[in-house]
Amino acid sequence: MLTLAGLSYKDKDSIPTRFTHHTVTSGKNVSPGFSWAGSPPETKSFAFSLVDPHPVARNWVHWLIININRQEGKIVEGASRTNSLPSGAKELMSTYNEIGYGGPSPPPGSGVHPYVATLYALNVESLNLPVRTNLSQFQAALKGKIIAEAVMTGYYEIK
Repeated sequence: MLTLAGLSYKDKDSIPTRFTHHTVTSGKNVSPGFSWAGSPPETKSFAFSLVDPHPVARNWVHWLIININRQEGKIVEGASRTNSLPSGAKELMSTYNEIGYGGPSPPPGSGVHPYVATLYALNVESLNLPVRTNLSQFQAALKGKIIAEAVMTGYYEIK
């Protein structure tokens, strides 16, 4: 069974401020780390998403990664926009209109926001998607290719 774990925060925990976006917080926008295990033997690659489904955020995309090599088992902390990304991986545009990771920055007073990290084990070696792929296009490209997925959620709020 495919499992996903946070290296920077645990499932159901608050996300530390250093991983938040610098727009309305004192965050450093450092991309968090994740690890996984138990991928099915037929896995040919992985894709990853980090999305805020809160009603105010309306599926705000914080991070999309495709073409993660099947031999990989983690994304190290601080990997976004560096050579530390997993082998073969490609970062797509976030809703911030930036390539790579964009941390939490919910509107003050909008309550606790969930940040849902999902790892997808795929039956294809790669996806040919442009950098400017939105969440709907990402999800459409995965349709029929997902053989397993694992989810974990972190939370953040600005009072």
